[in-house]
Amino acid sequence: MQLPYALGGPPARGAIRVTPEDFVVDEITGIVPTGAGEHAWLRIRKRNANTQWVAQRLAALAGVRAVAIGYAGLKDRRALTSQVFTVHLPGRPDPDWSALEGPELEVLEATRHHRKLQRGALRGNGFRLRVCELDGCPETLAHRLEELGRAGVPNYFGPQRFGHDEANLAAAAELFAGAGPRDRFQRGMAISAARAFLFNAVLARRVAAGSWDEALPGDVMQLDGRRPLFRSEDPDGEIQARLRALAIHPTGPLPGRAGHALEPGPQVRQLEQDCLAPHAAWVAGLARLGVEAERRALRLPVRNLRWTISGDVLELAFELPAGGFATTVLRECVAVSAPADEPA
Repeated sequence: MQLPYALGGPPARGAIRVTPEDFVVDEITGIVPTGAGEHAWLRIRKRNANTQWVAQRLAALAGVRAVAIGYAGLKDRRALTSQVFTVHLPGRPDPDWSALEGPELEVLEATRHHRKLQRGALRGNGFRLRVCELDGCPETLAHRLEELGRAGVPNYFGPQRFGHDEANLAAAAELFAGAGPRDRFQRGMAISAARAFLFNAVLARRVAAGSWDEALPGDVMQLDGRRPLFRSEDPDGEIQARLRALAIHPTGPLPGRAGHALEPGPQVRQLEQDCLAPHAAWVAGLARLGVEAERRALRLPVRNLRWTISGDVLELAFELPAGGFATTVLRECVAVSAPADEPA
């Protein structure tokens, strides 16, 4: 799928992830561990390793099943990232967590908490990125960065969601055809990739039409950083002012079984149905699997954006809400080349 740009295409080129240290991610949970309870609470820094591999290492060391491990979300593999894991150890002492440490892992904090960390239980992530071999006008690039810091970017799912060579989408196609992976984690990744693909299709249509950051009559709106939704039947001046302030955002569909998700009005509903019509088998497959329909913001605000440009190196730092992709921000300002083992 060719995803249109919101701001006219990137004004510069460069290389990203030359080393894992070029892509630093720090999880922002917003949760303070209690210091007591049945769950070990570990903040771990990993390098060139994926979240699932770390979870497996934790389970093996603690002698527990995979279900005993909690984490809020998946983090990039080719990167230097820190995130929290919980390990359910009722009535048991902590093992020697230092046994985990090596070139790939470092335990930054170990304490206790009263509950398991659930998927999605985080405020967001902080990013520090380095783009090397930068080629482009620094003034033009700085102007673009100012623009996306002020207005946000389309909230596309990044290529990481679809897997290397889009393997997760291939698995989704097999799953909806009655086959696909049996492993629970791999099935979840396939379902997530399918919903992301369908959401991107709707968002791409809105970006092409210039309405991704506007409220259409009947749009379902989301409060910034919060889940509550409401339908804007007739967007007025107050709605427009809140949109400009990045206080609310229009949403698009994460398809699934009809249930508690608020439905848009007729105009937006028809637009979304037209976008999803070529993928009707996938939409039906998600409903058949019992996945609950949800909504996701069409716009991604970029908070606390800072940058420096020195010679052919761009360094930038920013914060994104949970579910936001740094590569989605980067694509609006720099066309990046990635290592051979990364999705392009």
